[in-house]
Amino acid sequence: MSAAVAAMIFAGVGGFFDAAGQFFSNLADIRWGALVLGLLCFGTYLTIRSRAFYNVLRAAYPTEQIEFKRIWGAYIAAYGFNNVVPARGGDVIKLFLVKTSIPNSTYSAIAAAFCVEFGFDLSMGAFILLFAFTQGVFPKPPDFSKLHAFDLSFFASHPRFLLFLLTAIAIAGLVSFALLSTKVKAFWARVRQGLTIIFDRPRYFREVWLVQFGGWCFRFAAFWFLLDAFHIGGSVKNVLLVLGVNAVAAVVPFTPGGAGVQQAFLVKVFAGTAAGATVAAYSVGQQIAIAAFSLAVGFFALVTVFKFRSFKEVIAAGREHREAEKARSQDPVGSGLQ
Repeated sequence: MSAAVAAMIFAGVGGFFDAAGQFFSNLADIRWGALVLGLLCFGTYLTIRSRAFYNVLRAAYPTEQIEFKRIWGAYIAAYGFNNVVPARGGDVIKLFLVKTSIPNSTYSAIAAAFCVEFGFDLSMGAFILLFAFTQGVFPKPPDFSKLHAFDLSFFASHPRFLLFLLTAIAIAGLVSFALLSTKVKAFWARVRQGLTIIFDRPRYFREVWLVQFGGWCFRFAAFWFLLDAFHIGGSVKNVLLVLGVNAVAAVVPFTPGGAGVQQAFLVKVFAGTAAGATVAAYSVGQQIAIAAFSLAVGFFALVTVFKFRSFKEVIAAGREHREAEKARSQDPVGSGLQ
């Protein structure tokens, strides 16, 4: 099994760097105007999406004064950091920055508020994946193990291990729940507070779902321009296929921005659309462009909104804040549920 795993790793890494080489060797062929428009649309998408998250927090803390620019800054900084670290490590930064931006807030309520966004993602993602799987070019789940993406190929090739991992995570959750049972009532009250807006369906639809849909339209436009920038060609079909790839990559967030999964899928999906070198360049060029742009804007937000000079400084401040909260509390278990 170790030999097979090593082979998958080298195949995935090798494929990614080969595609990256194609991208850098074809920089002169990029349509820079379309690229800039695509990135501006993507930045607008993130800003609108952060507004929906702001509305979720406003519903959870109606009596607190919340500055939108701080929620925007936390959202953008976390997205940028997620593009350079695996397993969505940027969400930890977002949790800390939002917590310190809302007086009398708790970590558990804010973490629960993160989940509200998934309602739109699931409803739109189901439609997009249904479309993608009916086009004849999107890999079917049984074929995922043949793709040159280590994380996706590994789990597709070892379903028993995947089942074991999911079971272990579920058991760990149950054990944690049991250990914290003495404070679980207060914990779930905070979780419910973070989910307040979903219990008011008209408000949720108006202030979250529709706002996210507006952002999604800019995301659609962003990928249209990016497809044009790399000579693949913008079209409704092509954009929906790219969004389908993103939906799959989001399920397996073990690499920064789902890089390996996206690259492997995009090469497969657009194999018959353009020359191999063009598709390879697009498969990583899009990711590099979005990652660099979002990281730059995220760093700008850290410096201008929160006055931090690096992501490392934010992480250190988060640890200090957490330790200070524990020190002020007489009950360490209770503080752990904050």
